[in-house]
Parts: sequence; C-alpha cells; structure tokens
Amino acid sequence: MKILLSATLALALAATASAQTPKPVYLDPNASVEARVQDALSRMTTHEKIQLLHAQSKFTSAGVPRLGIRQLNMSDGPHGVRAEVDWNTWETANWTNDSIVAFPSLTCLASTWNRDLSAVYGNAVSEEFAFRGKDVLLGPGTTIARVPLNGRSFEYMGEDPYLAGEMAVPYIQSAQKNGVACCLKHFALNNQEWDRFTVNVNVGERALREIYLPAFKKCVQQAGVWTMMGSYPIWNGQHLCHNDSLLNKILKKEWGFDGAVISDWGGAHDDWQAATCGLDIEMGTDTNGKTEDKSKGYNTYHLADPFEALIKEGKVPMSVLNDKAARVLRTIFRTAMNANKVIGSQCSEAHYDACRKIGEEGIVLLKNQGGILPLQSNRYQRILVVGDNATRNMSEGGGSSELKTKMDISPLQGLKAVYGDKIDYAQGYYTGRALYADQEKLNPDSLKKLKEEALEKARKADLIIFIGGLNKNGYQDCEASDRKDYNLSFGQNELIADLAKIQKNIVVVTFGGNAFATPWINSIKGMLHCWYLGSMSGTTLSEVISGKVNPSGKLPVTFAKKQNDYSCFVSGKRSYPGVNDTVYYDEGIYVGYRWFNTKKIEPQFPFGYGLSYTTFKYGKPSLSTSTMNKDGKITLSVAVTNTGKVAGKEVVELFIGDEKSAEERPVKELKNFRKVSLNPGETKTVSFDITGEDLQYWSTKTHNFVVEPGKFKAYVCASETDVRGTATFTCE
Repeated sequence: MKILLSATLALALAATASAQTPKPVYLDPNASVEARVQDALSRMTTHEKIQLLHAQSKFTSAGVPRLGIRQLNMSDGPHGVRAEVDWNTWETANWTNDSIVAFPSLTCLASTWNRDLSAVYGNAVSEEFAFRGKDVLLGPGTTIARVPLNGRSFEYMGEDPYLAGEMAVPYIQSAQKNGVACCLKHFALNNQEWDRFTVNVNVGERALREIYLPAFKKCVQQAGVWTMMGSYPIWNGQHLCHNDSLLNKILKKEWGFDGAVISDWGGAHDDWQAATCGLDIEMGTDTNGKTEDKSKGYNTYHLADPFEALIKEGKVPMSVLNDKAARVLRTIFRTAMNANKVIGSQCSEAHYDACRKIGEEGIVLLKNQGGILPLQSNRYQRILVVGDNATRNMSEGGGSSELKTKMDISPLQGLKAVYGDKIDYAQGYYTGRALYADQEKLNPDSLKKLKEEALEKARKADLIIFIGGLNKNGYQDCEASDRKDYNLSFGQNELIADLAKIQKNIVVVTFGGNAFATPWINSIKGMLHCWYLGSMSGTTLSEVISGKVNPSGKLPVTFAKKQNDYSCFVSGKRSYPGVNDTVYYDEGIYVGYRWFNTKKIEPQFPFGYGLSYTTFKYGKPSLSTSTMNKDGKITLSVAVTNTGKVAGKEVVELFIGDEKSAEERPVKELKNFRKVSLNPGETKTVSFDITGEDLQYWSTKTHNFVVEPGKFKAYVCASETDVRGTATFTCE
C-alpha cells in the first residue's frame, strides 16, 4: 500500500509540475506565427537549422524531431495531387488510395475570366492536398506564355500578366485559408522547355518589370503566397533558383516576401550561391540517398553539409542561416502545425462539381457558322465522332503534373450519354503513348488504315464531331520538351481537310494548353477549344455542345494564323530557342496581343475572344469625371444587355491606352475585366475603377514605374480586337 501510495503521489507531483511548466511557444497554436518562429529558433542547434533547408526524400524536407516540429510534405500540382512516389526514387509507390480528381488545366481556369471560380478551384484542390497529408501544393503557375510551342504552357495562365495575376490570387487565397501552402511557379522566365536547365535569358529591364514579374508580385503582395519555386534558366549570370538580384533584392527586399523559396527539383548548382542568393529549401532530382549512390546523399546538397561548413568556418554569417530557417519554420507553422488546417476530402461530389463548373466556363466557342451549335438531339440522326482525343485519358502524361484519377469521363462517353445510338466513332489517327520527353514511333500502315476508316464512315454521317488537338505526350503539352512546330501533329490537319471534302457539317473540338494553326478553319462550321477539362471532361463537353450550358470562355492567349506571326520568332533562332545557350527577348514588352495590335498583324482568334449562344449589346461607356491625378481614380461604367434568346455570361474587358508617351508603349493593355450573367433581355451596368497604377509603365530612364500626365483612352471590349466603346480622360 505504501508503494502504491508513493507512486500515486509521485504522479500527482509530476502532473502538478508539468502544469506549472510553461508550454513552449512554438507548440502553442494560439501564439502568433512569428512568436512561434522565434521561440523555435532559440531552441535549435545549427545542425537542426541546416536540416530544415534541404530535401530528405523526393517530396519532403525535414522538421526537428527533437522539438516535435513536423516535416513539410510536398506534392506536384497544380491540377490535382500527384500519385505517391517512393521515398527515394521516382517510381510510383503503388498506393491504392491515392486516386484523385483531376481539375481543369490552369489555361482553362484563366479562360473562365472568373475570379470566383478561381477561389472555388483553390478551395477544392487544396482540400484534396490536405486529405492526403500534404502541406505544400506545387502550384499554381503564372509564367507568361511567350512561346506558343512551350510544352508547359498548359500549367500557366496565358500571355497577359494582369489576367494571370488576377486569376491566381483567389486560387492562392482559398488554398492557403485551408492551411495548404501554394508554391507559386516558376519564378521566373521559365518560358520554354527547350534547354531549360542551361539557357541564359537575355531580357530587358522593362520587359522583365512589365511582362514577366507583375503576376508574381501581385500574388506576393495581394494573395500573400507562402512559398515560391525558383526556375531552371539563368539570368544575370546566376541560375534563377539562387539568384541574388531576383530572390534577395526584388522578391524579399522590394516586395516584402516573408515565405520560403523552394528550388525546382535539381535547380541548385553552387554551394556559395545556394547559401547567399535567396534559396531557402533545396529539392533534388537524381539523389538516392539511402539505397544506391550514397555519394549523392541528401547531406551532400548545397544547403546541407557544404552550407553548414560555410557557417562553422565563419564564411557566411549566422544571420543568413537564421533567416532561411525562420522562413521554413514560418511555412511549417502555417501548414503542417497549423491547428486550423482542414482535414479535407478526396473525390467528393463537391470536387467533381467544381471540376465541371470550371470546365464549362473555360471552354471557348471559336466558330459557330449558321448556328450549328448547340447541337439539338433531333437535328441529326447519324453523328460521327472522329479523333484520338475522344477516348484518350488526358490526365496521363505531361510530366510532373500527371495525375492518377479515380474517374475520367471521356468526350465520347459524354456525347453517347446525350445522343445515344446516334453516335458512331472512328479513331481517325493515333498519337501513341504518353511518354516523358519522347515520342513513340507509329506504324504508317496503321495510321493510314485509321484515316481510311474515318473517311469511309464520314460518307454515311449527317454531322461530324472531330475531337483532337494536343495531348500530354512528349513534344506536345509536356514538361521537358516543346512542340516542334505550330501545326497540329499526327496528320490532324490533313484529316480534317479530307473530312470537310466529304461532309460540310463539321464541328472541331480541340484540347490543349496552347495555340496552334487552323488552316482548315474556313472548311468547318463550328469549333470549340477545351484546354484540358479534367475528370469530368466528357460531361462538361456534352453539356456545352448540347446547349445545356452556354459557353462563356474567352481566350487567355492569341491564336495566330501562322507561327512566324508571333513576336518570339522575330529574330529567328536568336529569339527562340536561342543561340549559343542564350535566348534573346528581342521583342521586349511586345508579347502576345501587344505585338499583334501594335504591329497590325491580324490574328486568327484574338486575345479575349470567345463566342456565345446568345448576343450582347454594349452601351456607351461613361466616366465619373474627365480628369484625374495619379493618386486618384476615375470610375468607368457601361451597360451590357443580353439581346438573344438564352441566358449567358459575358466578359467585359477594359483596356487602357496612352495617347502620347515619352517612351513607346503598346496601343492598349488589359487593366480590368468583369464576368456578368444575364438573362434574355436583361441589362446590367458594369463599373471599373481606373487608378494611377493602371496608367503606369516602367521607365528605363528612372528605373521605376512612372505615370506621365496626358491623355489616355479607355477601351471597353468583347475581345482585344472587338472594341465596343471608348472614353478619353486626362491624368494631371
């Protein structure tokens, strides 16, 4: 009894002592993040701080086990959670519970021009990341679509920095509200996959500031993005994963970024630069630190043993290490040790619904001659669907963004669900397997046979729906390779032209993250561009084709008539893909529509273009005043009326042009937009505030943004070339 009493007393005393001992601040979820960071730093050894700064597996970086500080779990996005891979290899782990929802590509999201849907996207995708135990979502991407052949453009948000930034901010805000960090990528100038590891980017100061950085800046200062991924190329003599000018001076000092910079995988190249030029977490590619080549263990990373040696030898001050460790701890406390992080869910009904809604508003109606669409079920009795993309799972391939889905509804399945036995199918062409940075050799005889079968079936059809475009094979929309030219591959152009000779009623449906040539455009009646629609692809497409949903997407990129119309080809190989390991951005600020408009080159389909099953009439724009100063604002208002017979959504686009400037400027640039929903006959007034920020440009003389006094013109547009009204005002 005495022994039991003593044990009980000891436990009671221990409990009392424990209750009186203050809880470490870093473990207190109610303490501020900064207090937790500083408390944790004060308790950590130099080696523990170093351990935070580099990978410990393919997709994790270490915490501090001694202090109960958790590791960071990362996964590729931005369209869904990547399938699990082994700890130390790129082989899939063969889990049975990692099948997820594939959300539409970010080009599709940008094509919605709907900020509210961007928030829906960020919320849904981050819930799946949280459910899988992930802390860092490697995405979204706001790299500008400079080159129409870029194999990775489908992961980004188009050619305009204003649109890209506006669409990325709600995604980031919603995701991070759930306790999942977004890792905005690729910062910066990752505009081509060709020679991406070694190419030196020669870009002017003004183009950098006006075109390639603004979307990132907006995500830092308005969305408060928690992590940023560096990119592979070289700028100013340093790789962009450890670039003093970009990461330290611009990102951290000028913009006030307080999060962690994470290298792209294998993007660090030098001990000293990794230590001193802005990189905070180094992730790797070829390391197999435990099972094969121990000479390449994680401790050999630039931010591992080499960095610790620099600290101990006094060559790098402890303040540099503390700053890096603080940034990583800040990320951990915001995510892995955030008491308010959501549990999340995976493959929920709400997520499939979000996937479908985003896709519906992202599909762009490019042509609708004679009102061939929407396709009424009683209008045609024999409908032939032709094309490899009608049955292909387009979540496969693409490189790091490849997804393992629980369910994918193909376009053919979606159309059959609506039109039933009226649908017949012919593959028509074949693209091979989705290989990374490679192409499968195809049998010419097999390709010929597929084409002949399609042409034979076409003779019996009342209408043809051709479903093609790009896919996520190497040299298509795929990481590590660019397209070889501007045409559709695998003989699609020839097949469409031959089908058009047989049947005049043709609707072409294309997938893909980039623009392409459409030499057959005058031979077809209808065209829809879908980008990538994710798991609900077939349902989404069929709802638009049938008219259940009125298309409202607008292009976030310009479709040129031919490849050399783009500014990135203005100087031949010098401006793309580069010469002597250097690519020269000779076009400067004239990227995308800025080039086409200024140089008076007629596009096939302009930036901001997209048709509807209804029509919209714009009233005359009005201004709240005709004069403003650079610190003030003017409000522009315009009435928009649905003059058709069905409900629809219209994107009202505001461009601003400077009538006279000390330095050359584009004719006009996108500065705002609103998506408005209107019933037949309904009118709504759309208003925009115009501020000094909308009038500024980067002066190479003052090395800063300036607003010059003078006359400006506001253009209210339905697309970049479809100006519905203008209003002139003066800035004093």
